[in-house]
Parts: sequence; C-alpha cells; structure tokens
Amino acid sequence: MVRKKEKWPDEGELVVATVHKVLGYGAFANLEEYEGKEAFIHISEVSSGWVKNIRDYVRENQKIVAKVLRVNPRKGHVDVSLKRIREDQKTKKIQQWKIEQKAEKLLEISAESIGKDLETAYEEVGYELIERYGDLYGAFETASEEGENSLKAEGIGDLWAKAITEVAIKNIVPPEVQITGYVDLKSYASDGVDIIRKALISAEADNISIQCVGAPRYRLIVKSTGYIEAEKLLKEAAEKSIDAVVKTGGEGTFYREIK
Repeated sequence: MVRKKEKWPDEGELVVATVHKVLGYGAFANLEEYEGKEAFIHISEVSSGWVKNIRDYVRENQKIVAKVLRVNPRKGHVDVSLKRIREDQKTKKIQQWKIEQKAEKLLEISAESIGKDLETAYEEVGYELIERYGDLYGAFETASEEGENSLKAEGIGDLWAKAITEVAIKNIVPPEVQITGYVDLKSYASDGVDIIRKALISAEADNISIQCVGAPRYRLIVKSTGYIEAEKLLKEAAEKSIDAVVKTGGEGTFYREIK
C-alpha cells in the first residue's frame, strides 16, 4: 500500500477511495492516500441524473475516484463528488495511483537488497526522493534512464543510489521515442539504382526503417529509448547511406525536417 499522507486533501483535489458503507442517502469511503481519513458522497453527488437506488452506482469495497468538495478538519469531514469528474480524469488519477503503488514496491525491494525495511527506506531516502522528484516513480524513472549519478547529484547517498538504480533498471522500461529524417540520394552510375538500394540497406537496423518518399528522397524512421540516442542513430544512418553513394561518384544530402 502506498504510504499515506497525514494532512488533509485540498478542495478540488481528485482522490482515490474505497467504499466501505453504502446507505440510502449516501456512501462512506476510506481515502487511500490519506491516513485515517474518510470521505462522504451524498446521493446527490453520485450521478448527474436522478438516482433511484444508490447501489446501482456504488457498492462496498469498490475503488472510486472522487473530487473533494469541502474539507472540515475540525469535524473530520471530507465531502466528495463522483459526478463532477470527467472519465479521462478518473482514468488518469487511477493510473497515477497505481504507478505510485508500483514505485513504493520498488522502494521496498531496494531496501531489502541492502538489508533494510520499507519504514527505514522512507525515513532515510523515500521522503527526500518525493521532495526532489515530485513522486517516487519519478526518482526511479530518472535512475533507470540516467543512472545512479543522477541520484547522487541530488544528494542521495551512494548506497541508496546504487540500490535504487539497480532495481529501476530491472523493472522500468524507458518510454520509446520516434523521430524522422530525410536523405536525398543521387547516383550517376549505370547501376545507380542498385547502388542506392545497397546504400539504404547499409543504413537499416532493428530500430531504423527506411521508406521511399519519391526518388531521390527517402525517409529515415528511428525508434529509441531517448531523444539524444535517437538523434545520434538518425545522423549515423544518414551519413552511412550518403557516404556509400558519394564513394561511387554520387551525391547525398541529409534533412532533419522537410519544410
């Protein structure tokens, strides 16, 4: 379970909750992200249409995403609404919550790898990671993409930086990016078509595909785990194809974009 916050939610905030009691006039739900806090959904805030039976919309043990309407810490009240949220907002909030659940599990695994528990992990590095990266997953994602030195640069100790990075690399798949470039290839040799064909084949790879836009122009499509690496691969592929044509007396030009 994701480490819960001790404060109260803000009005207008989207929260994840688990319904534990449904009555005729409304439902009560435990806030997943706030320690010991409970929310109340009045029947009028369940749906934009007329609600004859509230159980047609909510049930015990159901996970919901709700919008905070009012917060009264003195009375311990948090009133929320189900009807004032768009479907895309619900989906995004649940995804974020699930990602943080995964991140906490990764922190726990990191802690176990150096003989520590989750409580200690939060005290020694977890809260600091949240402060510096916005959330735990952001820290693991950075470690996966940039290595342990990126954590050390933020003041994270060597032991934790190494443990977190090792777990991040094993469990987080970097997002794939795709970029496109173009080459114009011209050959004046009698077997020019074959020369250009071989030049393009030499530039192809598992993560690089080539399409004919219309002779003499060809499109290079590169997929990689980051833009810097993708740009490097695109440039290398373009240079390789151009060099192969130039060596036989032809011409080649690379365009990052076509205007």
